[in-house]
Amino acid sequence: MRYLLLSLFLLSFTLLLLPGCEPKADIVTTDSSARLEFSQDTVLFDTVFVRTGTATRRLWVYNRNPRAVRVEQITLANPGASPYRLLVGGDAGPSINNVEIRGRDSLLVLVRATIDPTPGDAKPFIVTDDLRFRTNGNDQQIALLAYGQNAYFHNGETLPCNTTWTNDKPHVIYNSVRVDSACTLTMQPGTRVYSHAGSILIVAGTLRVNPDYQPGTDSVEVNDENIVRFAGDRLEPFYDNIPGQWAGIQFLASSHENVVRYAEIKNAAYGLLLFNYRNLLPRPAVRVENTVIRNISGQSISFASAAQTLPTGAGVLSLSGDVEMHNCLITNCGEYAVLGVGGGNFTFDYCTIANYRGNFNRSTESLTLSNEAPSTVAKGPYPLRLVMRNSIVWGGLRDELLLANGAQYQQVAIQNSLLQTERYKAVTSTATALGFGNSGNVLNQDPKFRRTPNLYPNRFDYRLGPMSPASNKAVPLPTLPHDLLNAPRDPRTPDMGAYERAAP
Repeated sequence: MRYLLLSLFLLSFTLLLLPGCEPKADIVTTDSSARLEFSQDTVLFDTVFVRTGTATRRLWVYNRNPRAVRVEQITLANPGASPYRLLVGGDAGPSINNVEIRGRDSLLVLVRATIDPTPGDAKPFIVTDDLRFRTNGNDQQIALLAYGQNAYFHNGETLPCNTTWTNDKPHVIYNSVRVDSACTLTMQPGTRVYSHAGSILIVAGTLRVNPDYQPGTDSVEVNDENIVRFAGDRLEPFYDNIPGQWAGIQFLASSHENVVRYAEIKNAAYGLLLFNYRNLLPRPAVRVENTVIRNISGQSISFASAAQTLPTGAGVLSLSGDVEMHNCLITNCGEYAVLGVGGGNFTFDYCTIANYRGNFNRSTESLTLSNEAPSTVAKGPYPLRLVMRNSIVWGGLRDELLLANGAQYQQVAIQNSLLQTERYKAVTSTATALGFGNSGNVLNQDPKFRRTPNLYPNRFDYRLGPMSPASNKAVPLPTLPHDLLNAPRDPRTPDMGAYERAAP
């Protein structure tokens, strides 16, 4: 027993003489040479609408030293007036104190910005600040930079009659904007419309997009400043081609004389929706010219006013409506490029429907029409007319054309068009079946576009290549002497589709 007590005493004394067992990485150094490193020297935000919070940006702070450091202060240079806010380890605010970073470890700093309006500024303006770090007497800083954009904000409003949206600042839609019956909304050339998630433009009256714009002899390229653009309100490059960011443009049964010209509609659940599910007459109608509709998710959409859910969206979705399209491109739709249910009149001249599957698992024909009733409250079948001239329907499926009950339609005229179809490859139609292997049509031959999404994601180019079977196979239409880009068409043997191929 005496030896045991002596052993315990010696062991306890020895332990008192040993240094602390705290891990080296947890021991805080006060050495002034212990400096921080950062994942970037500038935290850059893309263009941000005023009063709208930005996406969160991440800044990684690295401690390359073997021992821990205590960051005495992480602060904004102008903490009282800065549009930026910080979040560090669960603590939020313009300034955070006494943050430890273990040896050879890192710290994540999250930064957001909410920018105040600056009256009189129509163009984007720069908003800057510095993010400062003080460690062991060392001061280090990271630049913060964002571009603010003033805008017209529309939140759940019904517009005054005969409203004109100007192009000096973008228009941002929250929830919805409604054009009442007997009223008109006109959009000037170059108007930009950005919609928040789920937001919608509802037209009970008339929508006139670029109604009077005439490009003359100038080419209208993709980035032309006169194009009216509809998109989601996330302006970061990551969201540039993400479908389904907003609902779309909806024309109610009372809507009439709608015109959409020289426009781009992208990243929506549907592009244009003609919503006349009771099949009321006269039907809503829209004429679309020199317009691109792309990146449409095709997700299911519902309408509380009708207590109805549509199974899918489309680039153009018509429930008993009339659609007329000239020199248009519809591409990259998750389900249908064009879906028309409940009859109606459909005209496609010099249009390209190029609906490659890409990231979508699509099994629906790109162009689908039906004379059946669009809802259970209506009774079909309804009259349906289809006229297609000088157009291309192509995609990732063997059949990209479906005319349900097509033999019952009042008129089906497809001429000088390139079609991807096994279903209708017969030379002529019969009393019970349709065939489009005549009338100058080209069936099941690759149109040989310059670049397609399956090889060049988000860098598509649907102009025809030099060996395209669609070249010089159209017939002249005197009222449409120019293509989607306003290039002149060959007066005798133009090309099929939205683009006229330039002479080599």
